[in-house]
Amino acid sequence: MEEKYIASIDLGSSKFGLCVARVNGEDIQIVYYKETPSEGIRTSLIANPMKAASRLKEAIQEAEKELMIQILQVVVGMPRSEVAQVTASARIERTNADDYITTEEVQNLKSIALETYPLSNPDKQIMYGAVAQSFSIDDEIQLVESEVVGTLSSSLEGNFKVFVGNRSATTALDKIFNQLDIAIAKKYFLPEVVARAVLTDDEMASGVALVDVGAGVTSVAIYHGGIMRYYASIPFGGKVITNDIRTECSVSEDLAEKIKRRFGACLPGKLATLSEKVLQIRLEPPFKEVPVRYISEIIDCRCHEIIEAVLYYIQESGLQNSLRSGLVVTGGGAELANFVPLVKEMSGYEVRKGYPRYMFSASVGSGVYSTGATSAIGMVLCAKEDHLPDCVTRPIIPEEPVEVEMVEVEVEVQEETPVTPELLFAPEEFGDPVPKVETTPKPKTQKVKVPKKEGTGILSIFWSKVEKTALKVYDKANEEE
Repeated sequence: MEEKYIASIDLGSSKFGLCVARVNGEDIQIVYYKETPSEGIRTSLIANPMKAASRLKEAIQEAEKELMIQILQVVVGMPRSEVAQVTASARIERTNADDYITTEEVQNLKSIALETYPLSNPDKQIMYGAVAQSFSIDDEIQLVESEVVGTLSSSLEGNFKVFVGNRSATTALDKIFNQLDIAIAKKYFLPEVVARAVLTDDEMASGVALVDVGAGVTSVAIYHGGIMRYYASIPFGGKVITNDIRTECSVSEDLAEKIKRRFGACLPGKLATLSEKVLQIRLEPPFKEVPVRYISEIIDCRCHEIIEAVLYYIQESGLQNSLRSGLVVTGGGAELANFVPLVKEMSGYEVRKGYPRYMFSASVGSGVYSTGATSAIGMVLCAKEDHLPDCVTRPIIPEEPVEVEMVEVEVEVQEETPVTPELLFAPEEFGDPVPKVETTPKPKTQKVKVPKKEGTGILSIFWSKVEKTALKVYDKANEEE
């Protein structure tokens, strides 16, 4: 199998996650993953493309320098907020009822549903994607895709969930990467790719709610029967917690984020001795003192609001009694201490933290296995299944320095006999001047270290040039003497 590389970028409200993977057949190895503070992104929407492009350019150049590659194209995720879900259907009459229904026919039916669905405002709206809910044939209804492929029927009808978002959001994405001279290989609807990285087939079949708590937006995607049945987004996430700490403690946003990550926790009553600690913030006099318990109370109040909004949308979906596998919480916000126990306490469901499943190997740090990396990892997994082309140039492998064995050789140099003035001229009283005495060269050998001469070709030419250079150096030195 031909080796190729896939590059994915998660454009988050608080960070850009850049991932590069080497793919060889079924083997996926993550060779690079790094998170960079983002700019120009608000609630997962691109608010300032120029600022976003500038920061993203730095992140891409850093990755190219470290890996010694050039990134030509990337896969990216579409915004998770301000997404509406609608239903669409399509029907085709088959020319031959005795032929098996194929996957291509199912995909064609999906394309027809997307093309024929009437958007209320085509200039401002665009379809992010569609998920097949059920199919009907001559004798059966409510079939899933895996069941309908291979059946016989004179007609095929499908029902789909169509996700509609802002056209300006995708236009801003195109603007950014056009400015960077990087092509977009594919845009993914993030709830689907995160589910690919985090959820198991059994969870999606039995019913599960995937809660992705990002910095600017929290999303809820409900799966049942192996299909995404419902999606909703909440326009706030972990960043509002940071802003609350910044306001209440009168510190910078950067420091508030560090306090949240280091000391942030929900359920202040369960902090044990940690709740008695006091943080001393020594930036400039007068120094501030903030109890850890007070910080926890700030975080706990905001987390209650986030979870209540999540439970509201689960109730609205009508699938609240079908979540046999409970809730899976992922995203950067899931790393808050006691957040998962708080979700379990408020919801009554079984709750687990959603890390990227071990479907790949990694030669980078542990950050690639964190809940914040699920979007970038999920896009790599989906891009591999979609057989996308190579995203980068081949790695530039530096030539290894050739170790040349040095040996001592004897080099013959010419040394002239010193000539004194008395030998050249005589005073007038002694008659005619003594004729000039020709000096007789005396051979002399010196030892010089040069590369060992072996074989022919480039090394031989190299040895020859070094030998000549050495002789010139010694000749010049003797001339100066």
